[in-house]
Amino acid sequence: MTTNLTIGERVAWYRRRRGISQEVLAGRIGRTVDWLSKAENNRLELDRLSVIKSLADALDVSLGDLLAEPTLMDWTPDSGTRTVPALRSALMNYRQLTPLLGVPTEGEPTPLGELRTNVIEVWEAYQDSRFGFATHRLPLLLTDALIAAQSYDGQEQETAHDLTALTYQGAAMVLTKLGETDLAWIAADRGLNSAQQTGNPVVTGSLFRSVAHCLLSNGRFGAAVQLVSDAADYLRPQLDRVDVSPGFLSIYGTLFLTGSMAAARADDRAATRDFLDQADRVAQQLGADANHMWTAFGPTNVAIHRVATAAELGDVQVAMDLGPEIDTSGLPTERRTRHNIEVARALSLSNRTDDALATLLEAESWAPEQVRSHYLARELVLTWVRNQRGRPSPSLADLAQRLHVV
Repeated sequence: MTTNLTIGERVAWYRRRRGISQEVLAGRIGRTVDWLSKAENNRLELDRLSVIKSLADALDVSLGDLLAEPTLMDWTPDSGTRTVPALRSALMNYRQLTPLLGVPTEGEPTPLGELRTNVIEVWEAYQDSRFGFATHRLPLLLTDALIAAQSYDGQEQETAHDLTALTYQGAAMVLTKLGETDLAWIAADRGLNSAQQTGNPVVTGSLFRSVAHCLLSNGRFGAAVQLVSDAADYLRPQLDRVDVSPGFLSIYGTLFLTGSMAAARADDRAATRDFLDQADRVAQQLGADANHMWTAFGPTNVAIHRVATAAELGDVQVAMDLGPEIDTSGLPTERRTRHNIEVARALSLSNRTDDALATLLEAESWAPEQVRSHYLARELVLTWVRNQRGRPSPSLADLAQRLHVV
């Protein structure tokens, strides 16, 4: 209903629905009426999630309500015509809840080698920003993984549980990108339960990261900070092992990167800096950029998060100085695209709209689904259109049409 409104216009829309004045809402969030009026009339950009969350809390709506999430997934040759609703049905299948009902598994278990290949395929699609493909494949993959976990025994069953956990995590990561935060939470919670069946620290750590992402997406920034701290304490003894694996180091370091974003959105500068420093130390121990466990972890990803956290904290100049200098060419598409969106935000806040548009168009050329589904990309484009004195340029108008914001 409010898809074609900016975040500021959405604030005004919900404020009127609540029947409260600008004076009342401004007082609830500790801002001036002038500030709120500028935000509602697009003369001040609402791009920091900490600020948007405070407005959502004051209006008693979800963060997604102000971000216009979730968005409708387009039908593509990759996705077909059964997308998120089919994945929702798979996640809400009551047979997954408990073995106590004694419902037998249906069908023969998929060979573990084939199941692993299918899990890898979904994760690679996620990192390629092919969210429609991943969404289309996940319902059947979840079914296959659950049958395998119930059918095998011994070491094979442990492997099946790990693959089930990673399948749920893949679902959680894709659903988070699509703004389906409640479904993502269900998937992450189920994945963590599966990971705990074997105690594999790499898979368990990977699922901790996914749960933290879900908390972030739901606006529970403080809870995400605490989870990262607790999970790091739980995993830390593994660092003392002589045979600590690159996969574990990648998972451990990425957990701190997630914590840095949570701390930045909670406006906690000290915790943000501490998490980034810890991630940097792990990246140096790892030695180079890598993609173990689909983390894209290494020095470059740490640098990307320095830019993203600076933007979340309102340090636009820091983001401007660091962002364009980072070479992301060796990273997966998802990471490169997310960084470009952050750079576009910094450029826009510096009134370099043409450069920001060019940066966003470059990101769209790599990952149209990701740009289409990210609230910040939609908000930037809609704000640029609103603030045009005359008719938008053809490139901006066409992008707005493709993002369905006008």
